[in-house]
Amino acid sequence: MKIALIIPMNSSDTGKSFYDYKFVSAFLLSRRYISYLLAIPTLAALTPPRHEIRIFDENIEDIDYTWKADLVGISVRTMFADRAYAISEAYRDKGIRTVLGGIHPSMCPEEALQYSDSVVIGEAEEVWPALLQDAENGLLKRLYKAPRLADLKASPVPVRDPLPKNGYLLDIVQTTKGCPFHCEFCSVYAFDGQKIRHRTIEQVTEEVEAISGSRAKYKKKNVIFFVDDNIVADKRFARELFLELKVLNINWMCQASIDISEEEELLTLMSESGCGAIFIGLESLSRENLVGMHKGINLRYDYAQSIMKIQSHGLLVHASFIVGNDFDSQATFEELIDFIREANLLMPLINILTPFPGTELFKRLGKEDRIIHKDWSKYDSRHVVFSPSNMEPEELFEEYKRIVRAVYSFDSIWKKLEYYWGIDFWKHSNEVDPVKFRYRLLFAIRLCTLLVSRNVTRSRFILKVLPKVLGKRVRISTILTLMAYNDFAYTL
Repeated sequence: MKIALIIPMNSSDTGKSFYDYKFVSAFLLSRRYISYLLAIPTLAALTPPRHEIRIFDENIEDIDYTWKADLVGISVRTMFADRAYAISEAYRDKGIRTVLGGIHPSMCPEEALQYSDSVVIGEAEEVWPALLQDAENGLLKRLYKAPRLADLKASPVPVRDPLPKNGYLLDIVQTTKGCPFHCEFCSVYAFDGQKIRHRTIEQVTEEVEAISGSRAKYKKKNVIFFVDDNIVADKRFARELFLELKVLNINWMCQASIDISEEEELLTLMSESGCGAIFIGLESLSRENLVGMHKGINLRYDYAQSIMKIQSHGLLVHASFIVGNDFDSQATFEELIDFIREANLLMPLINILTPFPGTELFKRLGKEDRIIHKDWSKYDSRHVVFSPSNMEPEELFEEYKRIVRAVYSFDSIWKKLEYYWGIDFWKHSNEVDPVKFRYRLLFAIRLCTLLVSRNVTRSRFILKVLPKVLGKRVRISTILTLMAYNDFAYTL
């Protein structure tokens, strides 16, 4: 069979998100995206070699509907659901069978079945081979449900070769699944379970080496983001992994819970093995909000002290916050702005509380009749899709905009950059993954092309940052990301 595997793009009004870096694509004059959905190369690895595969990522390229597929598989996250349904219907109109899978169809299977020939509930490892056999025999079922959580030690290495070449800023790898916590706003534990499952160290290093070899062909330095929900959930496994990563000479990032700040040995190993940043869900400064969202682990830590401890190892903290919780007010929002400024958080992610299907939050707000609509394209953490407790939806959105713009104004960015340059923060990470001067020069030239724009504040920022770029005082990716966030903030 000829099988098309598809990653849909967000179909909302502007498509802008904290997580896609649209400005970066415009700056680089190329259609590049932050990363891919790991489910798609995983499906490619699970597909027997007798089948022909093509992968279409709409964030990188248009779907070629003229390619005569026999079966189409679409991986669906909630914010992409409406677009995924439209793609599925377009193929079905051509008489081509479609399968929808991923977290959204798993949580809303009856809805997804209205727009596809088949739906997969749960992980694909023990389902996909049987589904393909049924499709070959003309016996495709309407519903496939994973009988159990997958044994990651038996999972194949994801096949990335069919992905658009050189189209992503990051490669992604997953070493563990499952989360022992049960945050009200999160559906991870419902989909992946609360027991930590992990691959073998050998599997992970094999995959990292395969990515490094593939990227070397295109003379592209590989940056890997480990998408485990908490890479130090199994601390013994994490220690073994970091020791192995030390010899691979890669630059990587990860997600972890705030208790990583207590793990001196692990922090040292992470730094020595090439880790440059850790994404940590701080979520709120309010004790009442943290209790309400079941984020009890955060209550045990002083955020400012934990951030300083982690960053003393040369690991940048990417903190995420959620606004719109039941105990939020204009005062808590002002406190958040002040905290981000005082803690010198360089790239905080600000999200509007969103009740995703499958979460306890979705169930609670549904019972309270507070969900405004189910236009999934707006479930992107930057639209208000529910009725907040202490303000109108429009007020919450305006406060969200105010926070993001305060955090990502060029004046704010510059002050924080000066702080990090003052402590020579990037010295170690630049040694791990140096950027040659000619690339810095080309980057500086591209920055200069923006000086002719009518954006005076951006032009002033560029004039100040140019000497630092040429002087190797900052990573190019850092400046690009910060400018992307500024672009996002002021086009909301």
